[in-house]
Amino acid sequence: MKKFLIIVMTTIAGFSGNAQTLEDYFQIAAENNPGLQAKYKAFEAAMEQIPQVSSLSDPTFSFGYFISPVETRVGPQRARLSLSQMFPWFGTLKAGGDVATLNAEAQYQSFLDARNKLYYQVAAAYYPIYELRRWTALEEKNIEVLESYKTISTTRFENGEGTLVDVLRVDLLLKDAVTNLEILEKKQKPLLTSFNRLLNRDEEEEVQIADSLFVEKHLIGRDSLWIDHPVLNELDLRIKASEKQEVLAKKQGLPKLGVGLDYVVVGERTDMSVPDNGQDALMPMVSVGIPIFRSKYRAAKKEAQIMQERYSLQKEDRINQLTSSYEMAVFDRNQQVEFIQLYDEQIAETQQILNLLLSAYSNSGKEFEEVLRIQQQLLKYKKLKAAALTNYYTAIAKLNYIIAKKY
Repeated sequence: MKKFLIIVMTTIAGFSGNAQTLEDYFQIAAENNPGLQAKYKAFEAAMEQIPQVSSLSDPTFSFGYFISPVETRVGPQRARLSLSQMFPWFGTLKAGGDVATLNAEAQYQSFLDARNKLYYQVAAAYYPIYELRRWTALEEKNIEVLESYKTISTTRFENGEGTLVDVLRVDLLLKDAVTNLEILEKKQKPLLTSFNRLLNRDEEEEVQIADSLFVEKHLIGRDSLWIDHPVLNELDLRIKASEKQEVLAKKQGLPKLGVGLDYVVVGERTDMSVPDNGQDALMPMVSVGIPIFRSKYRAAKKEAQIMQERYSLQKEDRINQLTSSYEMAVFDRNQQVEFIQLYDEQIAETQQILNLLLSAYSNSGKEFEEVLRIQQQLLKYKKLKAAALTNYYTAIAKLNYIIAKKY
């Protein structure tokens, strides 16, 4: 795919020059969003699995007391103390640790994908606020223009140069504009609430929009998009973990070795004197755990193989989904660029028409209805451009999520 560069610049008037950038809001969301924090806690919990599965089982200590002492040559046995430790087959603990480590790394990749998705959600909630404020500014300007038109039409009517119909037409448009402005002002609360909740902060918190939004994107070929993608990295790690799980299942099906030590407390004989009378006994032991029941080990091995196939199929499916989403996002992005160019041309031409009509109206008092119609048409194109800009930036944000852009 050919690389191409599209640069779009727009200025948003009326906001602070020290406004927080969208990247600043990304940082705030990453630090405060509870859903993302929960994802990271899942990774931390997965890390704690590593020492659990790569450590030996606890040694076994037992104590026994002979209610009826067992008589031996050197005296009666009074009590027995035993200490033993089982050891899995060589490499079993390492295999278990490898499985847990790979699963923890996969969980971290899942966290990275959740973070990227949160960034997209923040951007998708941020740009509609720009659109709303832009529409609000346009509507306020429209009311100012209509009020000036009303003043002109009223003056001409009072001087006998115009008609009452012209005044009433402006009144109708003013009522529409005022109502639209009220609706826009009411719409601000749900948009701010949605945005601030993503950042896990008070819904009344002010949201600043930068003075200017400048987007400069080099679109790269999709074949290189999947080299370091968290979603695909997670599945690769799951496949590797399943392979190690298969190794672990094989080793768990091998014998386990145990060593131990028995200490027997022996009392002294009172009926005769014998060498080593009452000497305690010490007995080293070796044991072997024999895995006779093989079905569970075969099932564990088969499960690991099936999981490898599952994750491989999931990876293939996700690549298909990402490719489709990428192409659609590119289309949306390019479509909005064409709309922006179209609306720029229409705004310029409509403004030229409006200027000519105003000039004709000031000379003849005619075409006032057309002046009002073109004025509203100009407002429409400006709003459509603002909406196209919002859709453009949202498409860029979605592309950034799809390609797992690093910030």
